[in-house]
Amino acid sequence: MSENIYNILEAKKQRVALVKQAREILDKADKEKRGMTAEEEEKYNKIDMEIDAIGKRIEKEERMREIEKITETQSVPVAGKDNLPVADKKDFRASDEYRSTFRKYLVSGITSLSSDEVRALQADDPILGGYMIAPQQFIAELLKGIDNAVYVRKYATIYQLTQSESLGVPTMDSDVDDADWTTELATGNEDTGLKIGKRELKPNPLAKRVKVSNKLLRISAIDPETLIRQRLEYKFGVTLEKAYMTGDGNLKPLGLFTASADGIPTDRDVNCGMKENEGNSIYISADGLIDVKYALKSAYWKRAVWVMHRDVVSQIRKLKTGLGTYVWQPGLTATQPDTLLDSPIIVSEYAPNSLTENSYVCLYGDLSFYWIVDALGFTIQRLIELYAEKNQTGFIGRYEGDGMPVLAEAFVRGKLTEIV
Repeated sequence: MSENIYNILEAKKQRVALVKQAREILDKADKEKRGMTAEEEEKYNKIDMEIDAIGKRIEKEERMREIEKITETQSVPVAGKDNLPVADKKDFRASDEYRSTFRKYLVSGITSLSSDEVRALQADDPILGGYMIAPQQFIAELLKGIDNAVYVRKYATIYQLTQSESLGVPTMDSDVDDADWTTELATGNEDTGLKIGKRELKPNPLAKRVKVSNKLLRISAIDPETLIRQRLEYKFGVTLEKAYMTGDGNLKPLGLFTASADGIPTDRDVNCGMKENEGNSIYISADGLIDVKYALKSAYWKRAVWVMHRDVVSQIRKLKTGLGTYVWQPGLTATQPDTLLDSPIIVSEYAPNSLTENSYVCLYGDLSFYWIVDALGFTIQRLIELYAEKNQTGFIGRYEGDGMPVLAEAFVRGKLTEIV
């Protein structure tokens, strides 16, 4: 673990040095009141690409550390969540008996395979799984691209729905007026303004199926069932993350970037766009981001985070406040995140990245007010007989749940609503 921390720390130091070089180029052009020359532009873009590359490497290292922590603890069943009585917390998943059963009936976290991965992993076809067999000396490690990180569930409030068909969220639709200054015996003016409403989260089913040849299950150097479980877990997580970001609420969660009276309405949108002096290009402005932050009540700042795509981060790295300070600051230690106006940034591949007029570019708020309900803990069912004629075994991943922002004032969205 210490080696991972050291590597991340060194990478962050290297990135900070590159950020300094990039900002020296920007500052020189600003001081001389001109745009960057072609040579400066080329140099800046090269440094910018290096900063992005190191940032992705840091994200990968941090993600791996997180997975390692989860792997160390996920074998411990949660009382009330894993169908265990509260008093029974024995780590039965570490037993040989459970591991043997696990190869027959996979049960795990929250996940899924994408459509291009829903295919039969056949041992007689190299592309469809045959490369996992070991006819020669073989390293039991699968080479693949880095997984996109999923964040919302880490910050959101999650409820388990065990008996009822839905979760009712009480809301204060209107409040009473302020108290009245009055006399000792008077009780103030009568007020009928207090009204209580309800928002409802209902379970929505999510499923995915994959088939594996029995020959591959027997002779693969990599454990195919573990691979399937891990990919299902990740892919279900991706599907949910996309819905938590941009879902329309129709048989799926209602997203943070979806304007809705049931979630975050348009009156929580703040313009953060500006037009270049020459041309029609729209850019995010530092003043606009400041407006976004200060549209959120300060009581939420302690837990508030920024959510945005990396394309947006790339643009705001160049922005300065009126005092000449950069609004984006890189994390300086292994555990310190990058910040924007002193609040942490979550960089999500599933946040909007269309930098055009009337598009959302960021969200600032307290994600604990995004509520998630899990009605069916993620399960994987093993199908033995259904594909027996083809000498295959099937696996079906299932999940039921919902999610939505429950308090609009805890969020503000930055939008390029107009050119100012």
